[in-house]
Amino acid sequence: MSELYVQRFRAKAFKTLDDVSLELGRVNVFVGANGSGKTNVLEAIGILGAAAAGRVDDETLRTRGVRPGLPDRYRTCFPAPKLNAQIRFEAEADTARYDVGLWHRADANAPAWRYHAEYLGEGKVKLVGRSPALQRNLDPEAGLAALESVNLGRRSSSSILLRRLRNYRIFAPTTPHLRGLLPDASVGKPLGLAGGRLADALAELFETPRGKRAKTELLRMIGWASDIDVAPPEQAFMSRAVPAVQRVVRFTDKFMQEGHDQLSAYDASEGALYALFAAVLALHRDAPKLFAVDNFDQALNPRFARALMKAFSEWILGSNVGRQALLTVHNPLVLDGLPIGNDDVRLFAVDRTESGRTAVERKVITPEMVALAQDGWTLSRMWVEGLLGGVPNV
Repeated sequence: MSELYVQRFRAKAFKTLDDVSLELGRVNVFVGANGSGKTNVLEAIGILGAAAAGRVDDETLRTRGVRPGLPDRYRTCFPAPKLNAQIRFEAEADTARYDVGLWHRADANAPAWRYHAEYLGEGKVKLVGRSPALQRNLDPEAGLAALESVNLGRRSSSSILLRRLRNYRIFAPTTPHLRGLLPDASVGKPLGLAGGRLADALAELFETPRGKRAKTELLRMIGWASDIDVAPPEQAFMSRAVPAVQRVVRFTDKFMQEGHDQLSAYDASEGALYALFAAVLALHRDAPKLFAVDNFDQALNPRFARALMKAFSEWILGSNVGRQALLTVHNPLVLDGLPIGNDDVRLFAVDRTESGRTAVERKVITPEMVALAQDGWTLSRMWVEGLLGGVPNV
């Protein structure tokens, strides 16, 4: 049961997601034009995660990587005879299902979203239920499933589903945070949402057998480094102008002479730091079991991005805790590192329809794609040529 993961997700009336359903795998990659709604998908799961934790407000959303917004911008407002009064989210894992209907008052100063309806069930058994007709003087800003979860067995499908949703985070690393030049406002274990605490997380990871194997693979991908470790900052390899920290990531450049071959995270390439960040999320024991990375291929050379996607997929699929990732990408070559033939790996094309609604379609291998591959076409070329969808109409 520890390998249970979120298999189905649905969002209704949230931003551009008028009604979107997903059948998720372990590695889920979303491609699409800017503004197509990829990030909206990630944030919809973040709001459901906050609901599963018992409260939905700006603070709980920010800690999950969801961008704060005006209340009347969360709800879908496409022209229709009648606007949906509530935003609905639903997730399923094995036999468990969590379903919630929320609404946010137009008053921007309202403290929290309100629960309109809520359901938690396992199989045909309803464990938690609330509706406008059955509120029973319940606090409309407090989740009932979060309260009742203390009575669920930790190994039950419903309990595991709630925990995965609660711990879900959207990561969006930036180079200054990975280097340690800026404090991460959302520091947690093992990493902050912007990549803070990278050195400490790496030190912990490299002590484990899987971390040591990953280190070997990272060195092969990076190419110019013979070693990666974590060390106290020393003036021998760091400038006095760098902000003082307790530990930094240190690289050994195999092409430089001894005594001049050590580089800190402040001097190393940002692509190498992004690869280390990805390894921590995929392999660290404290990383969320369910997480997202927005712009996974940011700052990466195309071929390096392809290699990292291949390694990252193998790390996730090799996890014995059923770790699950959702990634948005823009670099076509990333897709060539994706083991699309594995059913635990899902590729989704995200587009806007003529009415402006977000449409998400899973792309599976077809006979036509096989024929093109035999003629030398790569998955990246198929995407760029518009054969998979998820490209701008320009």
